[in-house]
Amino acid sequence: MSVRSWTRDLAFGARFAVTGGRGGWLRTTLTATGIGLGVALLLVAASMPNMLFQREVRESARSVDASEPVERPGPETFLYADQSTLYRGDTITGLLLQPDGGSPALPPGAAKVPAPGEMLVSPALRELLDSADGALLRERLPYEVIGTLGDAGLIGPAELRYVAGTDILATGDRDGRGERYGWSVPGEPMNAFLLLLVVIACVVLLLPVLVFVATAVRFGGEQRDRRLAALRLVGADTAMTRRIAAGESLAGALLGLAVGAGFFAAARQLAGTVQIWDVNAFPSDVSPVPWLAAVIVAAVPVSAVLVSLFALRGVAIEPLGVVRTATPGPRRLIWRLLLVTAGAAVLVPAVGGVEVSGTEIDTVGIASGATLALIGLTTLLPWLVEALVKPLRGGPVAWQLATRRLQLSSGTAARTVSGIVVAAAGAIALQMLFQAMQNDFMRPTNMDTARAQLETRVGARSADDARRAIDALSRTKGVTSVVGTIESNVWRPGPPEKGEDFAPITSIAVGDCSSLKEFARLPSCTDGDVFVVLAHGEDAAPDDAWVARTAKPGARVALRDPQTHQGGALPTWRIPESARTVDARLDPMGQVRFGVMATPKAIDAARLDSPEAGAMIRVDPAVPDAAEHVRNTVAALDPLTRVQTLQDFERDAQFSSVRTGIMVGATLTMLLVSVSLLVTTLEQLRERKRLLSSLVAFGTRRSTLGWSVLWQTAVPIVLGLALAVAGGLALGLVLLRMIGKRVEDWWVFLPVAGVGAALIALVTLLSLPLLWRLMRADGLRTE
Repeated sequence: MSVRSWTRDLAFGARFAVTGGRGGWLRTTLTATGIGLGVALLLVAASMPNMLFQREVRESARSVDASEPVERPGPETFLYADQSTLYRGDTITGLLLQPDGGSPALPPGAAKVPAPGEMLVSPALRELLDSADGALLRERLPYEVIGTLGDAGLIGPAELRYVAGTDILATGDRDGRGERYGWSVPGEPMNAFLLLLVVIACVVLLLPVLVFVATAVRFGGEQRDRRLAALRLVGADTAMTRRIAAGESLAGALLGLAVGAGFFAAARQLAGTVQIWDVNAFPSDVSPVPWLAAVIVAAVPVSAVLVSLFALRGVAIEPLGVVRTATPGPRRLIWRLLLVTAGAAVLVPAVGGVEVSGTEIDTVGIASGATLALIGLTTLLPWLVEALVKPLRGGPVAWQLATRRLQLSSGTAARTVSGIVVAAAGAIALQMLFQAMQNDFMRPTNMDTARAQLETRVGARSADDARRAIDALSRTKGVTSVVGTIESNVWRPGPPEKGEDFAPITSIAVGDCSSLKEFARLPSCTDGDVFVVLAHGEDAAPDDAWVARTAKPGARVALRDPQTHQGGALPTWRIPESARTVDARLDPMGQVRFGVMATPKAIDAARLDSPEAGAMIRVDPAVPDAAEHVRNTVAALDPLTRVQTLQDFERDAQFSSVRTGIMVGATLTMLLVSVSLLVTTLEQLRERKRLLSSLVAFGTRRSTLGWSVLWQTAVPIVLGLALAVAGGLALGLVLLRMIGKRVEDWWVFLPVAGVGAALIALVTLLSLPLLWRLMRADGLRTE
C-alpha cells in the first residue's frame, strides 16, 4: 500500500468522526473527552520533575547565603533569624531581619526591607490574618503588615510566610549575619528503598491512564462497525475499511490531544488554588518536560491507530453486516499468562538485590517487570469475565439482563474496569511496601507524650525573668501543669589542670521537687535539698567521673566561667555535704539530664550566670487551641524562642516527601479512574438506546433496568478487584523479597476493595439520569 492510500483512507475516516450528525459528534466528543482526561494527567505527570525542581530553586534563591561567614557589618549586611511556627497544624515560615547599614540586600519577593515592627506577608498569610480564624495568630505576629511578598519569595502560592523587621537580634542569636541571598546545599542521594517506591509508583499511577486512553479510542465501536459494513456494500475492501476505522480513531485522538491541552491549561491555572496533600505550585512552574510532552503528543495518535487496527483483527466486516453478533470463540489464555510470567521472570532475579545502604537499583528492569505483570493482569480480566459469566443462567430479570449483556459483550465491560485492576493491584503492592518500609524511616524519639506535650527554653536576663516566664506559661489557657526549671552552668574553680584544655563544667537546674522528679530518681525530696545526678554515660552524657570533677557533695563550684570572668571576685557556691548522689531519669523529651539539681531554698537562683527557663508543658486536650495559646505566650516572652511539639515517632524527610508525592498522584489517578468509568458507562448506555427503549415498550420496569446496570458494573469490578487483590499481593510479595522484608499485613487490600465498592455505587448513581432519559419511547424512532 502506498502512503497516498493510507493518507486518503485515514482522512476519509476522520471525516466520519466529525460529519456523522448528532450521534457522530456525541461519539467523537466522548472519545475526545476520555482521551483528553488521560492526556491532561499525563502532561501533569510530565510536569512533576520541573515543578519539584522549581520549588527547590525558589527555596534556595530566598535562603540567606551562608556558604561563607560574614564577620564584619557593612552597608549591605544584615542580621537574620529564620522563624518558623505552627498554627493549627499548618507551618508558617518567617524571616527576621535587622540591617547593619543603609542599603541591605532585598529579600526575594520584597520591594523593601521592613522596618522594625513591620512585616511583608504572603497572600495566603494575609488572607488568614484578615479572617476570623487568624485571631490567635495575629497575637503571635505583632507586626504591622505593610505589603505582600511576591512570587519570587514563595515556594508556592498557598505558602504561609512572612518577612519582618526587628531590632532585637545580636551577633550570637541563632543564624547570624548575611549579605546576600541565594545558595544551595547538594541533596543526599535517595535511598534505594525510596527509589524502588518511586519507580513502582510511576508505573502504577501512569498505567491506568494509558489503559483508559486505549479504552476511550474504542468508544462507539458497534455503530462504527455498522457504518463500515455500509462502506463494504459500496465497494470498499477489508483493508480499506480498517484504515478508515483507524482514521476515525485518529481524529478522536487528535481532538483528544486538543481537549487534553485545554484540560491541562485549566488545571495549570488552578495549580495555585488547589492544594493536595499540602502541595501546590505556581502555574508557571507546572510545565511538562519537553521531551516527555513530545512523546505524549506522538504516542497518543499512534496508539489510537494501532488500537483500532488491533480491535478489528477478529472482526469480519462484510457488506451485509458485521460478524460480531455471532458467538465468538473462547478467548485464549496462554499469551495472557505469558505476559504475567515474563513480568515475574524479570522481577524474580532482583530478589534480595536491593541493599539498604545502596542508592542505586535496576530501574529499567524493575519498571519493565512491574509493567509486564500489571499489563498481564489487565489482559487476564476479559478472559476471566468471559469464563465466569458464560455458564450463568436463571435468576431475577435484572440479573438475567446483566449476565446476557456480559455474555454477548464481555470484552467491553472488562475494558471499562481494566484501569481499576491496574490501579488497585498497584495500590496493594505499594501499601505492602509502605507498611514494611515505614519502620526503617520512622525513628522512635523516646519522647513521652503522656508526661508532656510541648517543650520550650526561654532565655532570661535574670532568675526573676525566668520565674516570670514559667509563671506565665503556667497561667496560659489550656495548660494543666508545667515542669519548670531555671538552668545554668557551674564550673570547677581555678585554672585548668594538666591535660585539661578548660575547667570542667556541668549543668545546674533549680526547680521544685515535682519538677526535679521528672529528671532524676529521687528517693525523697523537700525544699532545700540538693542532688548530684549521674547519667552513667547514657545518651551522649559525659562519664560520671567528669561530673564528679566539677560537682560532688561538699565541693565548691564557680558560678561563672573562671577563664572568662573579669572584674571582682569569682562568685562561688558550696554544694552541701548532705547532697545526695542519684541516677538520672529519661525526661519527657527522651533525654538524660546530669549535673547539679537544687530546690529553690538551697541556692539563690539570682546568682546563676545567664539563666534559662526550661519548661515542659502539659495541656488539656479538651481546650481548643491550647497549644496555640502556649505558642502565643512564648512569642510574647521571646520572639526568637521556639516551641517544640513532642511526638513519639519522627519520620524521615525523604520518605515523607516520596509518600506525599505518591498520595498526590494516587488521588489524581483515582479521580481519573472514576471519571473514565463514568464516561465509559454513559457511552455504553447511549449505544444501547434503542434496546433500552424496546425493553421499556415491552413492559420492562425501569427499576429492573436500573438494577441491570448495577449488575453490569458490579460483576466486572468484583472480578477485577479479586484479580487485582491476587496480583497485587503477589507483586507486593516479590517487591518485599527484593528488599529482604516480610509481609506486615495480608489484609492491606481491604481499603482498596472498599474503594471499588464505592465506585460501583457512585457510577451507578450518576448514570441513572441518562438511563431514565434513554428509556423513553422516542428512542424507537429511526431515520
